[in-house]
Amino acid sequence: MRRFSKISIAIAAMSLVLTACGDDSDDPGTEPTGGTESEVKVGLAYDVGGRGDQSFNDAAAAGLDRAKDEFGVDASESEASDGEPESAREERLIQMAEAGFNPVIGVGFAYAPAVAKVAPQFPDTQFGLIDSTDATGDNIANLVFTEHEGSFLVGVAAALKSETKNVGFIGGVNVPLITKFEAGFEAGVKAVDPSIKIQSTYLTQPPDFSGFGDPAKGKTAAEGMFDGGADIVYHAAGGSGLGVFQAAKAAGGLGIGVDSDQYNTVPADLQPVVMTSMLKKVDVAVYDYIKSFVDGEPLSGEVVFDLEAGGVDYSTTGGQVDDIADQLDDYKEKIISGEIEVPSSK
Repeated sequence: MRRFSKISIAIAAMSLVLTACGDDSDDPGTEPTGGTESEVKVGLAYDVGGRGDQSFNDAAAAGLDRAKDEFGVDASESEASDGEPESAREERLIQMAEAGFNPVIGVGFAYAPAVAKVAPQFPDTQFGLIDSTDATGDNIANLVFTEHEGSFLVGVAAALKSETKNVGFIGGVNVPLITKFEAGFEAGVKAVDPSIKIQSTYLTQPPDFSGFGDPAKGKTAAEGMFDGGADIVYHAAGGSGLGVFQAAKAAGGLGIGVDSDQYNTVPADLQPVVMTSMLKKVDVAVYDYIKSFVDGEPLSGEVVFDLEAGGVDYSTTGGQVDDIADQLDDYKEKIISGEIEVPSSK
């Protein structure tokens, strides 16, 4: 298991500009984009929502875009659709591998079964799998994060900022990865004030993964929490989070974003309600993974991006947590030192 140093992640993240929109292709066989400096050809398979979800997938896209700009790698992009069969994910990876893309990256834990089945068929192709260790092999790199640690910090922020002593958590899909967010958030809230009420819900249950790409469901769930007395709601719901911020604006409350610094990705009229975001630096993981190929030393096995390495954190854009930054950083140091052990499950 490898961990990246904080310095290396900071360097990789410098000058990164998240792109919340752009053209993409659902056909892995289309003409690749990018420069001609490198012979590396990257296949990137997005989860539901794809490029433009203003969250998880966009973070992966930003890492790819930076690699294209800096190294001139060619790339092909494709995305999953709501309700598609598992065979569709497998075929997406197969098409990329057969077209000569190497590495092929599956963005999200939902690609684990497909990677586990496809990777052995292409032993000369390297596969990157984000957010899962359920598929392993000599040609698989598992790029994972300590989401519970970052969620603890925004839980602390929510507890310190809540005036009603009532906060909420919305998960996109009720799967173990997302319950890590909930567990960390709840622990952070309770570390500040055990009496604070925490409302929690999930938008969908597996195998329905539409909860990551349905803003209407996110809005309805958040409206219920604000009506129930919450004044701050944290979402780990991908593209559905837009609806959470819309509900926060209507209710005069605040939302906490996830994955990307969502203050920079939401429409301008929603920026005032984005209190902070739990940063999960998927962009850095994608960039570093591609860079390892450019450098001729491909990463493999489990690669952990944790709080100590700077792989997760909280955002300060907008200034709404500036007054509690010292307290948040104190909790951060206690997690890094081991004084606080953040639970990863409930």
